[in-house]
Amino acid sequence: MNKIKWGVLGTAYIFERDTARGMALADNCELTAVAGRNKEKAEAFQKKYGFQKVYGSYGELLDDPEIEAVYLPLPNTLHYEWTLEALRHGKHVLCEKPLAPTAEQAQEMFRTAKENHVLLMEAFAYQHSPYIQEIKRMIEHGRIGELRYAEAALITSDYNHSNIRMRRETLGGCTYDVGVYALSLLLRMFGEEPEKIHASACLSRERIDTYTTGILEYSGGKKAHFDCGMVLETEKNSSLDRFQIHGSKGCIISENFAFNAPGTLTYRLRTFDGADELHKVEVPNNYQLEVEQFGRCIRGLETPYVTDAFSISLAGTVDRILGKIGYGQ
Repeated sequence: MNKIKWGVLGTAYIFERDTARGMALADNCELTAVAGRNKEKAEAFQKKYGFQKVYGSYGELLDDPEIEAVYLPLPNTLHYEWTLEALRHGKHVLCEKPLAPTAEQAQEMFRTAKENHVLLMEAFAYQHSPYIQEIKRMIEHGRIGELRYAEAALITSDYNHSNIRMRRETLGGCTYDVGVYALSLLLRMFGEEPEKIHASACLSRERIDTYTTGILEYSGGKKAHFDCGMVLETEKNSSLDRFQIHGSKGCIISENFAFNAPGTLTYRLRTFDGADELHKVEVPNNYQLEVEQFGRCIRGLETPYVTDAFSISLAGTVDRILGKIGYGQ
């Protein structure tokens, strides 16, 4: 398969920390161009990561007819605007999470993709992990019976106010930044939106959430609990990642696990008939898996694993949670 010619909009830290390595490893990715509002920084990225071209504005990159797909790691407030712009330029788009500030905007983004005959996928690299996919198969094959309860959490370091995660004007807060991981894990395992949501949060002076917890009620009496926060030691890049999934025949519990982590990850399967199994899963670079999967979708070989229905559903759940906790009010 010929390689997808990629353009990257922006010089964000997540590209440096994570996605650049994944794109370099992906066998169907060609780093064709990078654009930044700071031309000097974009030129530094070009040299560091081997881009063929560099642009001093996002619009210039989108006007390049050679670019087939765009990776968009911009701040949350810019996802909606620049994803729409890229789609209207006929580019396929892999947009960082959260896809959009609201479910209504997410719906418009997917409509625009269809109208322009291109693909849009929300970037949840961990969703492509064989670890997550194996656990989903365990549930589908009935290893723990009918689902009854699950919980998931991602809690990270606190950040200085200069960080965009901590500011209202850049749609900061823990639900947008890390809560979407826990919530998307629950959505993947349950396969449905909650019927009822109860949520509470600690809010900063700017009325963004620094810690949020909630109970989700699903059809058939199923329930889930989630925690997310930015409360650990400031700027230490530490995190607490965990989940448990309980059913009528047993449970699955994360052990050596972190969202987006590569390497040997483990989970424990316990059943009421006496089984107690430690499962190991070898996980390659999740960002590589994500970029390769989207590339195969662009070539018509697959359909996106993170679908439009999935992302719209998740955005709707986030809308409801933020409404419950008084985010920004």
